[in-house]
Amino acid sequence: MRKIKYLFVVVFILVACTTKEKRKNSELVKLEDNISKPNIIIILTDDQGYGDVGFNGCKDIPTPNIDRIATNGVKFTNGYVTYAVCGPSRAGLITGRYQDRFGFCRNPLFAPKDVNMGLPLTEQTIAEELKGADYQTMAIGKWHLGAHEQLRPLNRGFDEFFGFLTGGHNYFPEDLVFNDLSELNGQWDPYRTKLLRNNSRIDEKEYLTDALSREAVSFVEKNKSNPFFLYLAFNAPHTPLQATDKYLERFNHIKDKNRKTYAAMVSAVDDGVGKLLDRLEALGVEKNTLVFFLSDNGGAKNNSSDNGELRDGKSSLYEGGIRVPFALQWPGKISKGIIYEEPVISLDIAATAMELAQVTPKNELDGINLIPFLTNKRNGIPHQKLFWRKYDDQSMAIRHGNMKLVQYKTPDKVLYNLKEDKGETIALKDSISHNLLFNSYKEWNAKNSDPNFLGLIHGKKYDSLYPGRWKEVEKY
Repeated sequence: MRKIKYLFVVVFILVACTTKEKRKNSELVKLEDNISKPNIIIILTDDQGYGDVGFNGCKDIPTPNIDRIATNGVKFTNGYVTYAVCGPSRAGLITGRYQDRFGFCRNPLFAPKDVNMGLPLTEQTIAEELKGADYQTMAIGKWHLGAHEQLRPLNRGFDEFFGFLTGGHNYFPEDLVFNDLSELNGQWDPYRTKLLRNNSRIDEKEYLTDALSREAVSFVEKNKSNPFFLYLAFNAPHTPLQATDKYLERFNHIKDKNRKTYAAMVSAVDDGVGKLLDRLEALGVEKNTLVFFLSDNGGAKNNSSDNGELRDGKSSLYEGGIRVPFALQWPGKISKGIIYEEPVISLDIAATAMELAQVTPKNELDGINLIPFLTNKRNGIPHQKLFWRKYDDQSMAIRHGNMKLVQYKTPDKVLYNLKEDKGETIALKDSISHNLLFNSYKEWNAKNSDPNFLGLIHGKKYDSLYPGRWKEVEKY
């Protein structure tokens, strides 16, 4: 009997020790997984031309720090966004889904009382998904995904926000005269609101681009021991063209006043990128941090940008509107100096981030994790086809391999071979390819939604439907 009792005690102790050890091992695995999850940084510029970075051949605007990202990792020669203007492009990027699937087909108006004017609540952002994997998250700069309280960054997965809600903003602090939304009377007044820190207005003293860079550096310093996601959305070089003497003096060789100011604005961004990259290195987290760099669409006609040999620019479905400067670095995992020629798209950023963070997205993504393609662990190409739609223009484009079919401001759908004709100057007469591509587009478009809201081009109509939209707006 004593032997049985003794045996029972021994077994109990062994089971207890084993259970305790399993618990410890489980906690260790969880901790190691947490540490191994890479930090994610997205650096997004606004209306920057394809040809306005050094890694794409720019001669008059040095961008040594932005170029570091391409040099330290990957230069994507065929990097695209999902739309040719700001708001819808950002909606695609932040969700990893074509924005046409959920009706974000227009550039939103600034309408802080309208919960439908922005990113639908059915959609989840990268930040919302990564929060489930214990990431610290921050959005800095331009939001443009909705001004209603429910659509703002702190309600879309971000722990912190520093920036502004509308599609553009003045850069000089002395121009920021409105204390809260209740003082506004028109669509462009938000350009002159004081900046938001979370939900509180602040008195900023620095040039806007410098302030956004400062906050980015501060965020990574605070979170160097945690996995973090930083969405750094500069509004430069979007109009208004404004730069300080510090940056303007670098470009006295440029005689065109607008191009000079544009160059100064890009240079301010480049300085900020350099400070951020330097801080990652100093903190010892550079090798566990993915840094993406891209513009939200092609360069605009009104800011003196340069899209190089690409046709057209912002708003257009020709290459100049949707092909953008695009680079990625991850020094711990990806080799230096890769030039990747296959088409990729901003949708891939969310897909890459979520897979590396080991989260399962709520909605089906259209993007692809790029890392296996860049590390030769997966053969083939990320996308067989890429699609674009401009609902109000009744415009479309599809790229399949090197062939692109585009209809923009013309009733005709025109076929181009982008490998041989990047500038889209030679229309091809290939009815078989034409029909195959257009049928693929129609199949894709059948799954899309009509717009959820009236857009920026419908401002007068929206004002007539909602004449009190600037009245009784919440204070902040």
